[in-house]
Amino acid sequence: MNLWEALRTAWLEISSNKMRSFLSFFAITIGTAAILYTFAQIRGMHKMIDENLLLMGPGRIYIEKKENYVSKGLSPGLTSDDAEEIRRTMPELYMVNPLVRGYGQHFRFQDYHNEDLLATGITEEWVKRDWVYRQRGRFINSEDVRQGARVCVIVQPGGWVEKPWWAKYFHDSDFGDMLKRRDLLGQTVKLGDHLFTVVGIIKEPPRDKDPRWETNSYGGSGTILVPITTYQRTLSFQSRQSVVRHVNRVEIDTGDEKTIPLYKRRIDEFIKARHRGEVDYDIKDNREDIQGILNQIHQYVVAILAIGIVAILAGGIGIMNVTLATIYSRIKEIGIRRAVGATRGDIMMQFLVEAMALGLMGGIAGLGLGAGGVMYLSRHAERDMYSMAPSHFLFTVLIAVGTGFVFALYPASQASKLDPVEALHYE
Repeated sequence: MNLWEALRTAWLEISSNKMRSFLSFFAITIGTAAILYTFAQIRGMHKMIDENLLLMGPGRIYIEKKENYVSKGLSPGLTSDDAEEIRRTMPELYMVNPLVRGYGQHFRFQDYHNEDLLATGITEEWVKRDWVYRQRGRFINSEDVRQGARVCVIVQPGGWVEKPWWAKYFHDSDFGDMLKRRDLLGQTVKLGDHLFTVVGIIKEPPRDKDPRWETNSYGGSGTILVPITTYQRTLSFQSRQSVVRHVNRVEIDTGDEKTIPLYKRRIDEFIKARHRGEVDYDIKDNREDIQGILNQIHQYVVAILAIGIVAILAGGIGIMNVTLATIYSRIKEIGIRRAVGATRGDIMMQFLVEAMALGLMGGIAGLGLGAGGVMYLSRHAERDMYSMAPSHFLFTVLIAVGTGFVFALYPASQASKLDPVEALHYE
């Protein structure tokens, strides 16, 4: 029997047992769609990791105040002085950027006012990493930081290219709406009880196209960047000098992923000595945060993959049942074919081709369903985490066809072993 004849016979057999064939076809389709989705999700995660690592730097670590730590009174806490000393003693580091944040800052410009802004004190090194903005005007420079200049840079929200369904139930920030209507570049605004000159405006990318795992705005109705020294002198809610110098975080980039362990140890020893033995801080690798997010996504992907595997197995079992039923209904035909010269290989090929054809049809339908699902989810999710490659389609179809082959192998083998004489007398 040639391949064309085997395919024609397979189609006749599938079409004559529509319900049994459809159930197997449907299970293969669901399984194939789930596997294609899994491939797309995994590739999308790796692609986004690469983009994010490029933005945040290969040697990114940060120092933060340890949560729930009770001070012994020896350490002043994490301060700007720590960052300055790290920069002075380790000048080879690519970036050392301390920052301090304050929520609920009062902002006023002419008749507009907002009491829910986030003010962030930074240095000029803030621009070295995570830069995804479009800028107008200039940025904060070292002279602004040295003098404690009352200048600021406004972060304009990027909005959405296409809002996910859940975002339609939330109103956009009125601060962002105001920035669309008014040009504040070069204007004087009031932040807290002090006047600031807006020297620059940087616009974020749309949220659904933002390659960062986390944004620098950290929530709130809007964000304004000021020199860290200006923040400590004018916007801090505290008055004691030791507290005024306090920072929330020191972000560091060693410049090379391989040097992270070395510098984590060096910085740990350095800060511990400055804090008189108090370990009131944590030094973390940004990759640990990304890995935590990935672990959550992997759990979700594994659940989808499990559904796909179960569906594929169900489809395979259905194909096995269809093949067995087909064999029992065609025993006499098998006997006739053996009697006129068909080999065991011919009999096996006939039933394997039928099963693989059913798997192929289910696989092709699953590709359409899976691709449609991926595109739909990518349009309605906050972050586009899906990326399909041509190889995904090929592998997915091969899995579907291979499922048909594997599960039909045993029934086809049993059919080929039938005794021709007994088969001819079967009723």
